[in-house]
Amino acid sequence: MLYDYLKETYGENEPIFIADVQYEEMSTNHIRQQVKKLTDAGMLKRYDTGIYFIPKKSIFKSGSQLSRDKVIEQKYLKEDGQRCGYICGVMFANQLGLTTQVPVICEVVTNKATNDYREVKLASSSVVLRKPKVKVTEQNYRQLQLLDLLKDIDFYAEKDETEQLKRITAYMKAYEIRFRNLAEYLPYYPDKIYKNMYEMGLLNGVLA
Repeated sequence: MLYDYLKETYGENEPIFIADVQYEEMSTNHIRQQVKKLTDAGMLKRYDTGIYFIPKKSIFKSGSQLSRDKVIEQKYLKEDGQRCGYICGVMFANQLGLTTQVPVICEVVTNKATNDYREVKLASSSVVLRKPKVKVTEQNYRQLQLLDLLKDIDFYAEKDETEQLKRITAYMKAYEIRFRNLAEYLPYYPDKIYKNMYEMGLLNGVLA
């Protein structure tokens, strides 16, 4: 019965955080006992402490695997279905095509962080958690994500300023971000961000 509930609620290859599971009047301890039985039977797979998933049928002997990105999204970027964090650093620069570097460690800015820097283990990976400058919401996370990148773009980007501007403005257009949407958050950033934005031409009336 618990398996049917988990499959209906979460589906296959989706992270299940056991601490969040509530099923009928079953106690947390009883749920953990049942999860162990389901895992021993191969109906669930353990990703990390307290994190499981229902494996999708696969032609491979090892079976399907759970995406690290899905776990990070549910664990650090969302809370009660609401946005509370975003990917930053080299990984975001890579997503925008500004660098070919593929980071080993994923950096995340999240409301769940209490320190400016904390490295945690997630299965075989490491995740760096950073405290946001202002509370992250669904309405502002893309602006903050972009400003974090612009602050250190000279460190992350392998492209010249022309290509940087092209890719960043394409991102801003895709998500309807105007310069005025960024302006209210600029006071939270060091002065070097203005230098970086000026040098690539972002302060010259682009998407004002």
